Amino acid sequence: MNSRAEKLDAFGRLLDIMDTLRAECPWDKKQSLESLRHLTIEETYELADAIEENNLQEIKKELGDLMLHMVFYSKIGSEKGAFDVADVLNAVCDKLIRRHPHIYGDAEAATQEEVKANWEAIKLQEKGTQSVLQGVPRGLPALVKAIRIGDKARGAGFDWDQPQDVWGKIKEELSEFERAQELGNQQEIESELGDVLFSIVNFARLSNLDPELALERTNKKFIYRFTYMEKKALEQGKSLNEMTLSEMELLWNEAKAQSKD
Repeated sequence: MNSRAEKLDAFGRLLDIMDTLRAECPWDKKQSLESLRHLTIEETYELADAIEENNLQEIKKELGDLMLHMVFYSKIGSEKGAFDVADVLNAVCDKLIRRHPHIYGDAEAATQEEVKANWEAIKLQEKGTQSVLQGVPRGLPALVKAIRIGDKARGAGFDWDQPQDVWGKIKEELSEFERAQELGNQQEIESELGDVLFSIVNFARLSNLDPELALERTNKKFIYRFTYMEKKALEQGKSLNEMTLSEMELLWNEAKAQSKD
């Protein structure tokens, strides 16, 4: 591993490169906070993919891309006279110290739950907000947002104690979903489906499962099996549209036997 001095040199090198690119590269000179936004989101998802695949070399690469973006935003901020990279790093250091009073102060927090509760209480004081849920970004994907809402509510003491405690709620919501289907009101069906999904997310959260990751793995599993079917159908001189459900089922089971899951 590199020494602390070498790490600081590497960070300084990145800052120097960004200064040069911002001054001399036509593409880099043109970028703004707004134009970088969607690229940053894309890079974040690429990092998430690398983590899901447990590919350490890809994780290193994607972390570098994200760090570049953070330096890029800081450079633009300095050009606007708003902040520079030192301001950004000092601000996050100050925040970490403030929100860990059990480390840097005289507060008590012996468990992870107590640490999270302290964090949320301090955050509310700092921001002057009335609700812990105001800390959940509006633009999060719905599934991720449901997890964060549950986490925030738990930090305020509003949560089930055990995963099995949620089962009753899941069954209740499923029953209401079935009744809505029987009545045929599309808006009500959608509403009850949302309640079912929200309850399942809470079960996953309390079980220390990541529903976003679980669903993504199922997506990848389906993609593998479906593309296997397409490939085998072509080898038979057919397309899936020309096959019966029974024929496709045979290929699906072949794909299932081939895959690890």
